[in-house]
Amino acid sequence: MLFRRSLLAGALAALAVPASAQCGKTVYLTIDTGWMDRAEQIAAIMARHGVKATLFLADERTHRGDTSLSEPWAPFWLARVAEGHAFGSHTMRHWYFRGDQGERVRFVPHPSSAGGAREGTLLDREAMCAELRAPEERLRAMTGRGFDPIWRAPGGRTTPNAIAFAAACGFAHVGWTEHGFLGDELPSDRYPNDALLRRSLASIRDGEVLVMHWGIRSRAQKYADVFEDLVVGLKARGFCFATLTAPPPRLVAEARR
Repeated sequence: MLFRRSLLAGALAALAVPASAQCGKTVYLTIDTGWMDRAEQIAAIMARHGVKATLFLADERTHRGDTSLSEPWAPFWLARVAEGHAFGSHTMRHWYFRGDQGERVRFVPHPSSAGGAREGTLLDREAMCAELRAPEERLRAMTGRGFDPIWRAPGGRTTPNAIAFAAACGFAHVGWTEHGFLGDELPSDRYPNDALLRRSLASIRDGEVLVMHWGIRSRAQKYADVFEDLVVGLKARGFCFATLTAPPPRLVAEARR
């Protein structure tokens, strides 16, 4: 299977023309932290093809038994900074926003999370800013780089208060477009890699914001194994990969509908 995929990537690459001639459309690849088990594989593919992405960071549990913003991950993030990727906040705890209560917003852990208060907590504007800034402080301590003025809510789930509080401390929310959902977190028995790849290559259009993770614990068939085919296939269709420092016009227009 891996041999077949490498042949596909090679064949598509052979069809591609030089980047300066083929780049007529843009996609924005964004990557959330996740389980981090395929982080090195994905990073190597991006480096090989000159792909720049926008990375949203939270301090999530990883396959190593640590968390994604703990000190052992410093070399990984330092390398991504050196490569010129953009960075945004994904909240520190990677909990979920579950509605507004007066001048606060409810922030709750995922049901599968180990430990912690299941009922969550209520954040006011100051606490919300602290939640968004905490992963930036970790990244800066490890690499010397802070965040761009963007954030993404875990699961993409926001509330009016969450959006307003984040904006007040300098962060604009970046979600993803409908066809930019790559599906790497879906169950692989129902959504196998080959099907996800075919769907994305057929449906992605100019200006899409793509979303994936450095790895998903629950997915048996790892999406990283077709990621290179996605990159090569999109480049063969004339796409270039760009980073984000603000919500792209397409998402802003969709939000106003």
